[in-house]
Amino acid sequence: MIDFIPLKNYFYFFINSSLCMLLFMLLHTSFLKGDEGKVIFFNRVFGYGSLFMLLLYIGLRPLSEYYFVDMATYGHIFTSYEHGAPMSEEGDIGFVIFTYMASKLISLQMYFLICACMYIIPLFVASRRWFPKHYFFVFFMLVCSFSFYTYGVNGMRNGIATSFFILALSYDKKVIPMVFWFALSILFHKSMSLPLLVFVLANFYHNIKFYFIAWISSIFISLTVGGFIISIFASLGFGDDRLSAYLNNTPTAGKFSSTGFRWDFLIYSAIPIIMGYLYIYKFNVIDKTYHKLLKTYLLTNAFWVMVIRANFSNRFAYLSWFLMALVIFYPPFKQNIWNQQFKKIGYLMLGYFAITYILTVILL
Repeated sequence: MIDFIPLKNYFYFFINSSLCMLLFMLLHTSFLKGDEGKVIFFNRVFGYGSLFMLLLYIGLRPLSEYYFVDMATYGHIFTSYEHGAPMSEEGDIGFVIFTYMASKLISLQMYFLICACMYIIPLFVASRRWFPKHYFFVFFMLVCSFSFYTYGVNGMRNGIATSFFILALSYDKKVIPMVFWFALSILFHKSMSLPLLVFVLANFYHNIKFYFIAWISSIFISLTVGGFIISIFASLGFGDDRLSAYLNNTPTAGKFSSTGFRWDFLIYSAIPIIMGYLYIYKFNVIDKTYHKLLKTYLLTNAFWVMVIRANFSNRFAYLSWFLMALVIFYPPFKQNIWNQQFKKIGYLMLGYFAITYILTVILL
């Protein structure tokens, strides 16, 4: 257990260590072209090194209800199973079965370490599959995303489910493993049925202008009849009673720093959309996988925009935000778009990290 870092500084150690790593990475992007042996060596050594250190840091964190919130709940469920409680018939069946079986075989600390592995390793594997020569750069951007840390130490089920989803996306041309990871994603958190439905639609309806229009329209819908839309989605429930509870609860300050229509987070959500628009219509990026990633982000984020006033709306925002780093960084690591591209990728990485740093350290 990592108990030599004060819990009040646990996140700040993580984010400031990431800042130091980013500054070191910028040296590579500033002075190299991206295909040199130095870059490939750096990618491999720091990729696996960072993966190992991150697994230990997230997986061996101390048990704390105050700093990690849901961690204590998961720990209580694990302990109750360990002492003979019957397996719950409610909740996300995949995670329930995993927790029940783990309670019979391993310790609580090892349980949280395995949860960290299920959350982080799929992101690393997916990055390797998509970007063989630069997987550490993309993996690092996924790790530095605004919600990564939160869903590694708090909303663990949702975090694991989104990582399984990203791994499934990396098997876009291999149906059996793709279906397997999609299914596991939904078994760990039913809410993943929404991005999956959108991804399926993206495979059959290819007009990307429709998705851009749908996202813009969602803003006007939210501003005019947002309350009515919330009630509709609450009644549908998507097969999960928690969804109705989140949508119907009276908004409470502190669940998302403030309540009401979040223009700041709408602007944050628009960044990958603006980048996607530029990639497609200015830089002529033609890549079927990227188009499906962007369309999935657009429509899933549109759902969040329509229920943006709901309490716990961060739960819905994350159903699209977990794809944000991929939407921004997939094209420049796949195609030649700009002159001095590796240097400009460095600037893009710096900007993306700066947003996370401002939102998590300065503003929140």
